[in-house]
Amino acid sequence: MPSLLYLHGFASCGRGQKSTALAEYFGKENLLAPDLPYAPDEAIAYLEDLLASRHFDLLVGSSLGGFYAAWLAEKYAHKAVLLNPSTAPYETLAPCVGEQRRFCDGEIFRFEAACLQQLQQYVTTPEKGEYLVLLQSGDEVLDYRIAKEKYRTQRVVVEYGGNHRFENIEDYLSMIGNFTE
Repeated sequence: MPSLLYLHGFASCGRGQKSTALAEYFGKENLLAPDLPYAPDEAIAYLEDLLASRHFDLLVGSSLGGFYAAWLAEKYAHKAVLLNPSTAPYETLAPCVGEQRRFCDGEIFRFEAACLQQLQQYVTTPEKGEYLVLLQSGDEVLDYRIAKEKYRTQRVVVEYGGNHRFENIEDYLSMIGNFTE
């Protein structure tokens, strides 16, 4: 089985519906799904340390985690699966500056305006990576058409309906597994 690094989205954490489904399918021993720091520079530094100390066959990122996964995939020549990825979080997260609460456990944190500036340095060029991009047209947070256009040179699958949480990831686990080959 391949080893996977799962990167969660904004105000989320490593334990959730998607990481649980990935762990059940690929085996808990083959998945690392850490809670990421809130500040982008800290999150990227943490993830780079992980990639330097451990081998992963595949990065899987959801929303903001998809943005991070794309940047890491391009820098380190990894394959990445992007689930409803954010393409411009420095714009879409602007209304989130201030006090926030994590969805998974209610922990309160501050998202600083400086984080928006940090995010701007992690913009990617999709032609440099190897991606499987899974989108749902019913995403109520991000317009799927923006990611569809950005990643048009990659393998993009659009499911009509769904939502930002990509709650039926189970339907795509085999496809994700095949992408590692």
